Amino acid sequence: MTDHHHHHDHSEPLAIGATAARVVIGLLSVIGVLVVIGAIVLWPSAQHVDIPLPMQSAGGGAVETEAGTVVMQDVGACGSSSIGKVFVDKPEAPRNAAYICQRSLITIDSGPHQGNHTLFEIAPGPGQPDLRAGDHIRLVRQTDPNGTPLYSFEDYSRGLPLTLIVLAFVVVVVVVARWRGLRALLGLGFAFAVLVMFLLPAMLDGKPAIPVALVSGALILYAVLYLAHGVNLRTSSALLGTLTSMVLAAVLSWVAIETTHLTGLSEEQNTNVATYIQHVSITGLLLAGFIIGSLGVLNDVTITQASAAFELAALDESASRREVFTAAMRVGRDHIASTVYTLVLAYAGGALPLLLLFSVAGRSIRDVLTGDAVAIEIARSAVGGIALALSVPLTTAIAVILARPFGGKQEPVAPARHARHSKG
Repeated sequence: MTDHHHHHDHSEPLAIGATAARVVIGLLSVIGVLVVIGAIVLWPSAQHVDIPLPMQSAGGGAVETEAGTVVMQDVGACGSSSIGKVFVDKPEAPRNAAYICQRSLITIDSGPHQGNHTLFEIAPGPGQPDLRAGDHIRLVRQTDPNGTPLYSFEDYSRGLPLTLIVLAFVVVVVVVARWRGLRALLGLGFAFAVLVMFLLPAMLDGKPAIPVALVSGALILYAVLYLAHGVNLRTSSALLGTLTSMVLAAVLSWVAIETTHLTGLSEEQNTNVATYIQHVSITGLLLAGFIIGSLGVLNDVTITQASAAFELAALDESASRREVFTAAMRVGRDHIASTVYTLVLAYAGGALPLLLLFSVAGRSIRDVLTGDAVAIEIARSAVGGIALALSVPLTTAIAVILARPFGGKQEPVAPARHARHSKG
């Protein structure tokens, strides 16, 4: 294992063009400085935004939730006066048996009423929770106009199972990829922090979408690529190719949204944003989503192409730049073919409920495909696919120049060494 790791770290060709390396490093340094300046200029100001109406509690504040456990579940007469109220032992019996529903006795496990109970009466129907004894749930805690505490169902409690799933993901990645996998996870955490601490607050602050998305994407790429793949020319060539492709994706996204007049208002979340946070641009959100959404697939393709170019150049030190580029592009074409339909199918998978509704609506396929909801996914897939396809020759060319530089002379010992290996 040690020998293999040592070979991998030093598999770059010995004849590295100093000029090409300085150009790439200089470009990345300048871009890095511009990104930092952009982050400072676009950094969101301290602001207060009222909680949107659908997310408010009955008192107009933030929704407060508590933990609860279903201790009894049955079907029977409903109409108890204890619905949602806090009680110690048993709920009040219904005054009459006018209708039947599911009754759930809930133990409150946190908050000021911990240890007490509340009662839910749920009429069966679409969208209603199907509670079972032993279910762990989240309860909304609020008060009525008289100050009486009331509880209602919020959602299932998923903290423990989600934590176990995430831990399994972390363990598998670290066991298989070892330190590189751990560094990749750290990069993922940094990416999430950039989105939560910079991109979303900046968009909420009304900053322009494209600069915010580009700065956020660049911050993520610098951290993720160098953390996961190390600080070397191989990674630097992939980073430069990815940054260039990201800018291309931003331009293509703007052109696609402007020419197709996509509004994004076909999605409920966007409609709520337009209604309750009116200073935030919906098309800006779409643009940012297009740009950030393209980063993962671009990163995957560019690092593969850079690695392929460097490995091919190292395996055959007598190969010309054209030969290395041609061989690496053969790898790249396979990667494009597989990744493009992966990209499209990923978006189609996310839109399956929408496509199902359209399939029973009796509308023509033309209307379905050109409607705002589906057109957004088509445009997103097309923009990502174009940026992906163009990133392959771009990154490959950068990597080949670094791995087999213009004017670079092979060391005299290289042919002899190659000849000895051939005889062996």
